[in-house]
Amino acid sequence: MTQTLKSTDAELKKAVTMELSWLPSIDSSHIGITADDGAITLTGQVGSYPEKVAAGSAALRVRGVRTLAQEISVHTKWTDRTDTDLAREAAEALERAVNVPDTIKASVTDREITLTGEAAWHYQSTAAAWAVHAIKGVHGVRDRVRIRPAPVLAIVKASIQEALVRNAQFEGNYISVMTDSGGRITLEGVVRSPADRRQAELVAWSAPGITAITNNLTIQF
Repeated sequence: MTQTLKSTDAELKKAVTMELSWLPSIDSSHIGITADDGAITLTGQVGSYPEKVAAGSAALRVRGVRTLAQEISVHTKWTDRTDTDLAREAAEALERAVNVPDTIKASVTDREITLTGEAAWHYQSTAAAWAVHAIKGVHGVRDRVRIRPAPVLAIVKASIQEALVRNAQFEGNYISVMTDSGGRITLEGVVRSPADRRQAELVAWSAPGITAITNNLTIQF
């Protein structure tokens, strides 16, 4: 694996600042950034929850970032919207989404949507979160959906390993996969960035019968 020089905190902060400023979907004028040995903290405020999500994703894409603390608050212009309004729209959004099962429900407290219920696949839970995250006035989304357990066959471990090797984003040969009878997956090994670490987890979630993933991958630039 290729080795690169480690960025200083000042260099890392500058790189994250430039990345946030580069994206038209983010107004970074009210976002504060601190860097400490590869750990980035975002503070301040943005005008919508999707903007907060985009800021976090952008920071994690920057080379040298190892971890992210998201302390941005959402201050929307839709202050007249009540939790009841948001709950109604969330229910409608879930109903319209073709990849969200009707077993997933939404509740709203203090402008934060909580998703509960069951799903057969992780992607259905993710789809539900995306279906509601852009509703006007939402400050946050909590995914509490339970993935229904299913028998994990021995072949699943090999299938995940093969999928990781096929993925062009990172070197799957540096990742090992462990499974147990409860559908839980543990990933061990080395990747080059937080984005690669997240991508490996998404690849593993695509296997049938997976209920939980422990991501022990370490980042080595």
